[in-house]
Amino acid sequence: MNIARPLTTAIALLLLASFAAAQPKTRQAESYPQHPDALLKDGVPVGTITKGVFNASQIYPGTVRDYWVYVPKQYDGSKPAALMVFQDGGGYARREGGYRIPNIFDNLIAAGEMPVTIAVFINPGVVPALNDNAQSRFNRSYEYDSVDDSYANFLIDEMLPFVEKEHNVQLTDDPNLRAICGSSSGGICAYNVAWQRPDHFRRVFTTVGTYVGLRGGHELATLVRKTEPKPLRIYLQDGSNDLNIYAGDWWMANQTLLRALQWAGYEVEHTWGEGFHSSKHGTAIMPDVMRWLWKDFDTQPVSTHLDRSNSEANKFLIDGEGWELVSEGHKWAEGLAVTDDGTLYFTDVPASELYKVTPDGEVSLIVSDTGKTNGISLGPDGRLYGAASGARQIRAWDLKTLEMEVIAEGTTSNDIVVRHDGTIYYTDPPAGKIWSLDAKTRERKAVDNFKDCNGIGLSADQTQLFVGHFPGRFINAFQIADDGSLKYKQPYFHLEIPAADPRGLLDGMCVSQDGWLISTTAMGVQICDQPGRSHLILPMPPGSRRPSYATFGGPDRKTLYVANVDKIYRRKTQLVGADNWKQPVKPPKPRL
Repeated sequence: MNIARPLTTAIALLLLASFAAAQPKTRQAESYPQHPDALLKDGVPVGTITKGVFNASQIYPGTVRDYWVYVPKQYDGSKPAALMVFQDGGGYARREGGYRIPNIFDNLIAAGEMPVTIAVFINPGVVPALNDNAQSRFNRSYEYDSVDDSYANFLIDEMLPFVEKEHNVQLTDDPNLRAICGSSSGGICAYNVAWQRPDHFRRVFTTVGTYVGLRGGHELATLVRKTEPKPLRIYLQDGSNDLNIYAGDWWMANQTLLRALQWAGYEVEHTWGEGFHSSKHGTAIMPDVMRWLWKDFDTQPVSTHLDRSNSEANKFLIDGEGWELVSEGHKWAEGLAVTDDGTLYFTDVPASELYKVTPDGEVSLIVSDTGKTNGISLGPDGRLYGAASGARQIRAWDLKTLEMEVIAEGTTSNDIVVRHDGTIYYTDPPAGKIWSLDAKTRERKAVDNFKDCNGIGLSADQTQLFVGHFPGRFINAFQIADDGSLKYKQPYFHLEIPAADPRGLLDGMCVSQDGWLISTTAMGVQICDQPGRSHLILPMPPGSRRPSYATFGGPDRKTLYVANVDKIYRRKTQLVGADNWKQPVKPPKPRL
């Protein structure tokens, strides 16, 4: 049998096919089959679609936007419905052309493959032009590409309550039954909403997502790796011919985000293709993505998975141990200090109050006139030292009798730390100085000129002083000389800051016995290694304000306490805090 000709032909055909596949595709050649579940099926209950206009935003003042609401036939108003939000709503709300979401929802809800879900399709806002010779302001990039919480707040506080009232529907407040979707800039917007507010949205689908340097999106993959994992389920779609322009490479950025999510243990799935920056591929896979996104919606809520995560959270935190509320209702809680037995003390600066929290959680007011003390620190003599900024004093309280002694007068101050030898260091933002008070003579010396200084702390071995530059991103490190003076100042610790707001708001800090620095910042509580790099960001509970002070407590010093403006929180950790007022501890040499 002569097999040479058929084999040669087969090889030739294979080479031809390989060559054809290697050639760049044109946009016209990109096509995908119509998914059968995107077509309306006979006998399937059909939901309604209503169009509206929203023009009452305070977050995006002056904007006008169209929106559409899909209500499934199965919704009877007896209980809140699940929710899915779509950015660039007009492209999703149609039954013919586009994504055909109403058809898909009709089919999947009828099949029991997703819950009874109301969809809200929202266009970006436009500020109309003043006159015929003026241009409108188009808010799409501003709303969608910004990686702060503005758009999330717009949805949660303005748009969705308006939809509920205007259309007489009830939307669930269960984040497990809330999803969000978008394409391109609408995709990063969808992802960012869930990232910012996982207490409201936990299921995300993005197509050709714009995770590049338009308004900070290129930083998201790094933040996934550095932030305590969040309970999110995410599906990504992109193609190798996506955009590659001045702001970045969409194809590479989507892969980078995927790898970060996988590394951090998220529930994440993806579909990669060879497509361009278009909706074609995302449209083709939409029904199957919806199945994956909503799978087990009624039996297995979306959660975090530290057991399969490489996150540094596994090194520092305890799985299942989150933030616990200790005290609330304060005007501005600040300084924190803990005694040997685990008793916590903290200040409320505007109220000029000092509080005590016993190890069993009993909170009591013990001093009602602290001179508006801000930072506090225990001393080796067992007294509590405070930066009484309102009284322009440094004060000390005997914790048994609550008798107070003025240690220094005529000085503004903010945060304070006391070494084991009794030397006091404190920051003075109004004067732009760091001061020291001699342990014996209480002589006051300016040891550094430091504009906008704030939080202050000591290394575990007490040979270095750390001081935060409040509006920036660096904590400065000083070496402490034998005479108590400071030298070798460096902007040493590099903290993460919000992409949409360059202020770090670096405030109170503490250290662990093995050398980790824990600092309160605008991003949350950040944990840095000895070489000055931020390893993990702990966001505060949703709806909380920024943290302002941190210390380790509990009899074993493994409980991290954080002051959070009107509240005090705590959580158990694997770290062990170092007490400044005790003998120094030499931490191990870090990995460089």
